[in-house]
Amino acid sequence: MIRVSKGDETAFGILFHTYHNKLGSYILKLTESFPLTEEIVQDVFLSIWQHRATLEDINRFEPYLFVIARNRAFNCLKQMARERMRQEEWANQFRDERDVEEYIEGQDGYETPCRNGYETLIDQAISQLPPQQKKVYQLHNQQNMGYPDIAMQLGLSATTVKKHMSLAVRKIRDYVSSHMDPVSILFLCCLSLVWG
Repeated sequence: MIRVSKGDETAFGILFHTYHNKLGSYILKLTESFPLTEEIVQDVFLSIWQHRATLEDINRFEPYLFVIARNRAFNCLKQMARERMRQEEWANQFRDERDVEEYIEGQDGYETPCRNGYETLIDQAISQLPPQQKKVYQLHNQQNMGYPDIAMQLGLSATTVKKHMSLAVRKIRDYVSSHMDPVSILFLCCLSLVWG
């Protein structure tokens, strides 16, 4: 521990190999995910290395290591749960939004400030996409082209097109969620309840 605290990389390698598997088994029970477990274990050891100067003050390293790992795992799981809930909320919001837009488009020239504001946010989000994502998104959503046709037109694989589309949609949702005010969101939800 003293050698690691002084920056000895060989000693750190020994420390890593001594605890890596044991820590991985422990984290895997918490996360039930090999990729997430690997990421957390690497993150924990990176943190140990970055804060190695404080290791001299630690009397019992193994409990210290496992507490850090457990906290990281719980934080990751909480963050994933929050992200999943946020994605579900926005998926529902976008579904409700499409229902509202279809209703509004059915009215003769009827538009609301909320709809204009929402469309403006979407346009702003699209304008900020990287060029390739923007092309893919526009070809798919504005010209109704399928992934194979987009792939052929842009000289990309269908898998790459799908990846660009997924990233574009995520960035648009993030942009809209961070710029749409709560009153507009509530208004859209109310409209969907009234007309749904």
